[in-house]
Amino acid sequence: MSIAVGIDIGGTKVAYGFVDEQGTVLAKGSLKTDLSVPPEVMTERIADAVKQLAEQNGLSLEALKGIGVGAPGPLDTRGGKLTCPPNLKSWWDFPVVSALRSHMPLPVKMENDATAAALAEKWIGAARDSEHFIFITISTGIGAGIYLHGKLITGSTGNAGDAGFMVVDPSGTPWETVASGTAVTRQASELLGREVSSKEAFELAAQGDPQMTELINRVFKYIGMGCVSLINVLDPDKIVIGGGVSQVGEPLFTSVQQYVAANALNPAGRQTAIVPAQLQQDAGLIGAAALVQVEYS
Repeated sequence: MSIAVGIDIGGTKVAYGFVDEQGTVLAKGSLKTDLSVPPEVMTERIADAVKQLAEQNGLSLEALKGIGVGAPGPLDTRGGKLTCPPNLKSWWDFPVVSALRSHMPLPVKMENDATAAALAEKWIGAARDSEHFIFITISTGIGAGIYLHGKLITGSTGNAGDAGFMVVDPSGTPWETVASGTAVTRQASELLGREVSSKEAFELAAQGDPQMTELINRVFKYIGMGCVSLINVLDPDKIVIGGGVSQVGEPLFTSVQQYVAANALNPAGRQTAIVPAQLQQDAGLIGAAALVQVEYS
């Protein structure tokens, strides 16, 4: 059996575990991302946790195929470091690949977390039947993984897919500023004059609250606009949407599908399938391991 280590580094937690060649998670754990300690200390904690999990499950670290790391961008995959991710400022320019390799003598591959999640959706998720698709995650921010002509498109430094910073209106507003879960929370709180979560905003809209209905319809339109831009530029046959905002379900997908059908330039582009991601809770972990288990370049 071929087993890979998957490590998904986030701003609040690090998920890690073992994934076999079928995409099955054999064992997993998580650590709080402790930003009060240097990244050298945090990577040592991650390595120790992986070693402990291996021992608990009777796995020999040396027999594993390798380590896959999904991490927030901007990053430098060639140099094996995080360059300047906004939610991990203490990790800027930190050589995470060499740090992990110093603790665990295995090959290490790193990609942007959204790129890794796209590979997971291709491997065992919603894009198994597609050779040309874009995975979009809409949660705290917006990111994308691009899979075209049967392979991941990662760019010269691994940062292809920073779609959240596309401009979607004449004032120069980035996409994630108006269409992410964070954007929904901010705008809903401003409108109602109290702290409102994105989940509550969607629930109020579903119940017919006029202010929230207007806001959520506008957010859906902005998501559609971003999808149309990606369709016009990259010509996928499918867009897979994951992340917390995608959990609103049918209203989002119906609205975005209708916007795409009305506004994409190419008639074929207007028929691009807009579908929910199949992998949610373990998407980052499976995606990281997929970097080792799946041929993608």
